[in-house]
Amino acid sequence: MSAIFESVIKTLPNGRWYIELRDIEGDREAECLSVEDFAKLLEEWGADYGHDVNVTWSQEDNVSELQVHEVRMEMMAYEQKMNEEGGDL
Repeated sequence: MSAIFESVIKTLPNGRWYIELRDIEGDREAECLSVEDFAKLLEEWGADYGHDVNVTWSQEDNVSELQVHEVRMEMMAYEQKMNEEGGDL
């Protein structure tokens, strides 16, 4: 059975988004201020489960569509960069 990580897009008072990552099984929680931070933490925590993880996504009500779009675009750019470098996500 895979581990479940919850990712919630949230917003700071200054309008900047961040991702709250929760490990349901391991009772861990962290705030990721960038996609790179999120990816590193996902890799680190995922190793504890043999990288067999399921990531669920949601967003708080006060997160704008623009912020969600920014997260998606940064995720896509990060994935492309990793693919070009031959690295794992």
